[in-house]
Amino acid sequence: MKQRNTIFILITAGIVSLFFCVTEARAESPKDDFNPIQTGVASFGIAPDARGASMGDLGAATEPDANSQFWNPSKYAFAYSRGAVSLSYTPWLRKLVNDIFLANLSGYWKLGSDDNQAVSASLRYFSLGEVTTDPSGKGGQTLNPYEMSVDVGYSRKLSEKFSMGIVFRYIYSDLGFSESYAGDQSTGASAFSADISGFFTSYPIIGRNECQWSWGWNISNIGTKVEYNHGDNPAFLPTNLRIGTSFTYPLADYHNLAINLDINKLLVPVMPRRDDFKEGTEGEIEYVKSYEDWQNMSPITGIFKSFTDAPGGMKEELREISYSLGAEYNYNQQFFLRAGYYYQNPSKGNLQYFGIGAGFALNVLRLDASYMLATAQTSPLDQTLRFTLSFDMDGLKEIFGRK
Repeated sequence: MKQRNTIFILITAGIVSLFFCVTEARAESPKDDFNPIQTGVASFGIAPDARGASMGDLGAATEPDANSQFWNPSKYAFAYSRGAVSLSYTPWLRKLVNDIFLANLSGYWKLGSDDNQAVSASLRYFSLGEVTTDPSGKGGQTLNPYEMSVDVGYSRKLSEKFSMGIVFRYIYSDLGFSESYAGDQSTGASAFSADISGFFTSYPIIGRNECQWSWGWNISNIGTKVEYNHGDNPAFLPTNLRIGTSFTYPLADYHNLAINLDINKLLVPVMPRRDDFKEGTEGEIEYVKSYEDWQNMSPITGIFKSFTDAPGGMKEELREISYSLGAEYNYNQQFFLRAGYYYQNPSKGNLQYFGIGAGFALNVLRLDASYMLATAQTSPLDQTLRFTLSFDMDGLKEIFGRK
């Protein structure tokens, strides 16, 4: 018991130390340093489910569930149940408007008698509410812009401890009109993408306790550009590299604590800014050429260039990495408490918030809820609430007496 308490104290101390390191790094960046990465279909950065959101938007190496399609689809091969379906709902930016929301349906099914492989799918729909082209109400047009995607995936164990997965996705973005990066458009834009991921898990013995230590990675949205404005204004998809680890320690019989960490980096080249070039005609010519090169760059070339193209050098490249740190306590896989923190550098978007949440599971269903508390001033992410309802297929089989 003494050894168990000592390990738990060390884990807790590590979390506290990392939190204070992140908090100290949250100094406000000068206005000239603000240089977020520009992408199309920006709603893909929103976590769809309450469990991942309550731990600071993470899930690369956590226990598999029905929502792993977004975080790391290769985890499905290690899922305990043969299948599950999940429905999530997020009323987004509730402090500003009341008709923007994200809905997500996802699930998986194990194949074969050995349970070493699984197929999965998800449907994602993001509504931007009702928009009127003439806010004065004297005329104009009423639009209902939205973004959606549908995808299918396959994952398989390659060994007792390692699996890989792949996902193919169709994306459709219909913004109706926009005066921002998307351009002025009257028709939607389509794109295709793929994800590739891996998951490794092991069960080390610490003292007399069998723990679980997992690692995961997912490169998502590798694909074509979104051709806004009939192809005149193409946008990069939010290709993203997610790497995470999770350590689960048994506190006592039926009591487990998981500590999780994810890091993310958008694999998208930085859009050139006029301020980064010299004044005068020569600087204008260099800027125009650089912008045209960026606009015509292929997505694959952009992935490799994204590691070295920041105007501020390696220091700015490191600012493009965001961090998620979270913990999950569960009692007998039936009752869950979660908390986490998400940090993004102020110069790259300044999204910083706490997430808290809880869940309750029965044989057939599980209900999860999360709540977001923003730490950056005037953040529209503050007070965001999410709900996820999941159904376990093995539990349904038992109810209906199927074997």
